[in-house]
Amino acid sequence: MKALVLTGTKKMEIQDVAKPEVKANEVLVNTAYAGICGTDRALYAGLPGSADAVPPIVLGHENSGIVAAIGSDVTNVKVGDRVTVDPNIYCGQCEYCRTDRPELCDNLSAVGVTRDGGLEESFTAPSSVVYPIPDNVSLKAAAATEPISCAVHGMSLLSVKPYQKALVIGDGFMGQLFVQLLQAYGVHQVDFAGIVDEKLAFNKEKFGVTNTYNTTRDSIPADYDVVIEAVGLPQTQEQAVEATKKGAQVLMFGVGKPNQTFSMNTYEVYQKQLKIQGAFINPYAFEDGIALLSSGQLDVESLISHEVSLEQVEDVLNGKVAGVSKAVVKVSD
Repeated sequence: MKALVLTGTKKMEIQDVAKPEVKANEVLVNTAYAGICGTDRALYAGLPGSADAVPPIVLGHENSGIVAAIGSDVTNVKVGDRVTVDPNIYCGQCEYCRTDRPELCDNLSAVGVTRDGGLEESFTAPSSVVYPIPDNVSLKAAAATEPISCAVHGMSLLSVKPYQKALVIGDGFMGQLFVQLLQAYGVHQVDFAGIVDEKLAFNKEKFGVTNTYNTTRDSIPADYDVVIEAVGLPQTQEQAVEATKKGAQVLMFGVGKPNQTFSMNTYEVYQKQLKIQGAFINPYAFEDGIALLSSGQLDVESLISHEVSLEQVEDVLNGKVAGVSKAVVKVSD
């Protein structure tokens, strides 16, 4: 079968590989779609994701597809089911797993990071991370369940109320997801900041954003109860803290470089009684993500800017394809 293999730092090649064998607790999935995200760009560049990816490895941790075979112990899905796959696999034995913080697992493994993922025609995953999807959710949309679940986990770490005013900083795919998610969670006013006027206008028209700010020329008032930073750059992280009112919460969702820092006014953190929260991956949030898609509260397909083939993936990762907001790979029909 055909697979796109990461063979080294910034090196990928199409290879003909054997179809994986299915263990007793595993599911074989024929990949339909695989999403490409910032984590894939980091892994391609030799940086860590949720864990280190050691070449040769097949990336692709945002996946949907059709069950092709199941192991002898599998009962939650059957051959022919349409599914999406949570890439993260927890050990269940470490301190963090045993104290209800599995996302911090000391022995985390992941489909498309530490084991072969969806940038190949078929891949395997433990049945515990394979989720059937409803008939009204397309396979293309279902490939976005993983990033949705990461955003859902971030929301679970906040105390979100209808009266609050929220600001999302970052007009990439995740920032646009958060715009919809905050509204789904009942926040009455959601504002949006970014650098692309067309995306700001699109979210105002389609998703009911109240106010927009282009951060290259507009100032953001310190008027927000909830601020979600979805970029991961020092300047936007600083803007997120500066946009808060008293008693506010800041979710630092954007992923910075491993050695990156940003500055803040520590007296302001004290005086405003700010809560500044990180969010790592997506523990047990797939059911919520699927429900949000099925209910129509999240529209992800309108945020997908590019649909590409396996042969085009490296051009997306190395920036040769311009204007990518969100790309998905159509692996098979």
